[in-house]
Order: sequence, then C-alpha cells, then structure tokens
Amino acid sequence: MLSVKENLIVDFSPSLLEKFGEIVARYPEGRQKSALLPILHEVQAAYGWLSVDAMDKVAHYLTIQPIEVYEVATFYSMYFLQPQGKYMLEVCRTGPCCLVGAEKIMEHLEHELGVKEGEVTADGLFSWRGVECLAACGFGPVLQIGPEYTFYEKLTPHSVDELIGKLRTEAQAKD
Repeated sequence: MLSVKENLIVDFSPSLLEKFGEIVARYPEGRQKSALLPILHEVQAAYGWLSVDAMDKVAHYLTIQPIEVYEVATFYSMYFLQPQGKYMLEVCRTGPCCLVGAEKIMEHLEHELGVKEGEVTADGLFSWRGVECLAACGFGPVLQIGPEYTFYEKLTPHSVDELIGKLRTEAQAKD
C-alpha cells in the first residue's frame, strides 16, 4: 500500500532533473501535470521502479499532490511499484495467445526461473508476469521484454530456454 512520507529521500540527479525540465517545457505554462507520464518513465528508467519516495519527489517537482502521481502509477501496468529483475518478461495472457500455449509458457517460466509471477530471481536478472494483449495475436504465444519492449513470437519452451540463456550471457558480458 502506498503511503505519503514527510521527508523525500530520493535525490534526483542533475541530468535527470534536466530531462524533467525538457519534458515540462513541451507543455503550456501551468500545465506541468501533463508531463507526469513521461517523467515517471524517466524515473523508472533511472531507478528500475517507482518507489513511494520517488513518486512523492515527482509530485513535489510538478507541484501536484502525491495522490495524483499514485493514481497514474497504479493505473498503468507499465509502471512498476516494486523492484523488478533486470529483464522483465511479459507474456501475453489473453485468449488468442492462451489458445496457442501462453499458459504453458508462463508455467515454464515459473519452473525454469524458479520464481512465481511478480517475483525476482535470486541473481536479480529476471521477473515475469502475464499482461493483457500485446497486439500480436497471429504470432502467439508472444512475450515482450522491457524496458526496450523487444517482442518474441511463436514461443515454445525450447525458444524460451534459448532466450533466457542469451539474456544471461548478455548480462554476464556486461558485468
């Protein structure tokens, strides 16, 4: 549950604040609230998720009430309100994808990664969740990986294993 804190602990970097300024400048004077969604995207990109403290700081920056930020952040599924893995695997769970095996893919992810939906693997690399339509009904089952939202189509347990292996290799190469 979200709660408001008196002291804002998050300290946005000068470069992040500069991005905020550029975003707010796109909107008419007095309409800074219009910048809320892109600013939340920037905060999430910087921190990996939206903590209450970060949302409070955004509200303070935009001179709006914290509840206005919470309402937006809790409404849209693209915002994460708890820490996520480096790779967020989002599997389409709507009818067309389920008819061709999306539920089996989600069960496979749970088994192979060893975490339930919404949890983070011990190495911090992976989280997964079912999401609503990814608009690739003819290519299901399909998943996307954020934050770039790369799509993978016509998945099988084998192709999911290959994808997980590839992502692990990429992560190790970057370390």
